Amino acid sequence: MNLKNASVLVVDDDTDVLTAVKMLLKTEVKDITTEKNPENIRSLFAEKKFDLMLLDMNFNSSINTGNEGIFWLKKVKEMNKEMAVIMITAYGDIDLAVRSLKEGATDFIVKPWHNERLVSTITEILKKKSGSTTTALHKASGDSVIGTQLLGSSEVMQDIFYKIEKIGPTDANVLILGENGTGKELVAQAIHQKSVRANNTFVKVDVGALTDSLFESELFGHKKGAFTDAREDRAGRFEAANGGTLFLDEIGNISLQQQAKLLTVLQNRKIIRLGSNELVPVDIRLVCATNLPLSELANESKFRKDLVYRINTVEITLPPLRKRKDDIIMLAKHYAKVYADKYIKPVPEFDAACREKLLLYHFPGNVRELQYCIERAVIMSEGEELKASDIIFSPLETVRTTSDEEGDLKLSNLEKNTILKVIEKHNGNISRAAKELGITRTALYRRLSKYEI
Repeated sequence: MNLKNASVLVVDDDTDVLTAVKMLLKTEVKDITTEKNPENIRSLFAEKKFDLMLLDMNFNSSINTGNEGIFWLKKVKEMNKEMAVIMITAYGDIDLAVRSLKEGATDFIVKPWHNERLVSTITEILKKKSGSTTTALHKASGDSVIGTQLLGSSEVMQDIFYKIEKIGPTDANVLILGENGTGKELVAQAIHQKSVRANNTFVKVDVGALTDSLFESELFGHKKGAFTDAREDRAGRFEAANGGTLFLDEIGNISLQQQAKLLTVLQNRKIIRLGSNELVPVDIRLVCATNLPLSELANESKFRKDLVYRINTVEITLPPLRKRKDDIIMLAKHYAKVYADKYIKPVPEFDAACREKLLLYHFPGNVRELQYCIERAVIMSEGEELKASDIIFSPLETVRTTSDEEGDLKLSNLEKNTILKVIEKHNGNISRAAKELGITRTALYRRLSKYEI
């Protein structure tokens, strides 16, 4: 369906939102109807046929469920199951908005939105509804990394694939969390491939590896003569990603000074090259990743909270491989085929002992460690079947894990011996011992039980 022929209904109890949407769409669509009270949706449907609806996630209504948007979405779907519904949400309701997609919403937008992106989203939904879409989003789906490089049949991975499918077409900033080796870059690529920017550039920057002196030049570019080695004008990564997706890897490792510079650019969507005073507008979709847990990013002595909010419109957490054991054998078979083809060898099978060895291992290096483990096994194996003896886990990870365990053991022994000495000093008086140790009696009793004292 053509946007010019569409009838749109907007339901939101914020008058400012209704006014803004009406002003934006009145010249773009056939007609637009606005409504503050969701109780009137049924009568509006009876009076008129709408092609698309924008629905707020929260209303000051008598429903008081905490998720009124979901309630009214279900009511809309009961009245017209074919109605295309875009949910209007704020940052704090992102998880609820993602849930609304499972309840039948077509898409969601985050306040404040970019006008061009909202119009583009409505246009694509209407095209898809009429079956005429030929956008980059659909062209790109055939060669998606999902199913070819980013693999998983476990429930947790299926949820991630669903989330990628739904947030990809939006222009929301995405923060990908997960341990090293879990596949964060592949998720970033999948999001780009599912977006309307899929035919444009995907630019990756390992910002955690940039020094303060290189940070601005690498991201924002420089003019000739800006510093000693600046022999020519050079565009930065923001400009290189213009119109596409910018992936900032290891975002949690940048300094507070670098964070301030990045925040300014993300707020203004304009960069200034080193050695220049000219503001250059940039249009990028931002995806960031870090191996730090969100709790560490919330520590304001290490990371600016306003930057966390800016980069974290939607969050995707990749689980470690030890928490998705259902995927281990499938991934192992995938890499066995990849490396058998690479080294011109027959694709091996896995005997029972080999499978058991893989499933019992905790993979501290995650999918990356499994990949290298299988590559080594394919190279070194003699037959057409991989045995347990062919599987040799990374000594780097084994040493690190053993060292950690030994450290924990030494600390435990130290704590146990300290407790014994203090209790002996006070002739078994638990209250006095707890006071000297600086803990409560209850905490001391827990430790006595822990160490079987």
